[in-house]
Amino acid sequence: MPVADCVRGRDQSRTKGHPVTTEPSWFTSSYSANGGACVEVAVNLAATWGVVPVRDSKSTDGPVLDLPACSFASLVAGVKAGEFGGG
Repeated sequence: MPVADCVRGRDQSRTKGHPVTTEPSWFTSSYSANGGACVEVAVNLAATWGVVPVRDSKSTDGPVLDLPACSFASLVAGVKAGEFGGG
């Protein structure tokens, strides 16, 4: 049985949410200070695809690392806790 046969009613414009996108929306942290050693992330895909793409901000046409959302969260927590040295 098609799903449409089971669903009754019409779309209500007031209940429509944000459109789901499969295009990454890249951003760089405001803490990066444009120093050139930055990564860009696209967290908008975490909810729909379960991944957070990460790429080098200097090489936007280069490879992209798709981290599972839970792994990305662990990475961010480790950076905030100073587990990776650096500054």
